[in-house]
Amino acid sequence: MSDHENTHTEHAQEHEHGTGIYVKTLLALLFLTVITVAASYVDFGSGNIVIALLIATIKASIVALFFMHLKDEKPVNGIIALAGFLFLGIFLMFCFIDQDSRTDPHPLLAPAPVLNTPPGKVAPAPGAPAPAAAAPEAEKK
Repeated sequence: MSDHENTHTEHAQEHEHGTGIYVKTLLALLFLTVITVAASYVDFGSGNIVIALLIATIKASIVALFFMHLKDEKPVNGIIALAGFLFLGIFLMFCFIDQDSRTDPHPLLAPAPVLNTPPGKVAPAPGAPAPAAAAPEAEKK
């Protein structure tokens, strides 16, 4: 056997896990799924999104640690993965801040309402006071 094959075999033996770790990971993910479903039935106001994202982040971290074997790799790989989660969180935070700043979904300059005016009459300008009604005697003369 060459040295390359020996190091590959040694490296594979270092990362071998029994089925116990995968069963524990499965149970943890199922437990967190139950918590997510239970939390969806409780009204926390605007905190529902934060709680759901926190649980999802924990579940994604568990998957990355055990199924992607980040816990057995060099620490720099874990730092890169955590940096990705950090920047995703910052991005989502700015999205939520922007969403909370929008109070009026209607545009400020709405089109003027269409007035039903008889032909030959000029419609008053939007926001202008209505013209005073003419006296009926003036029209008869």
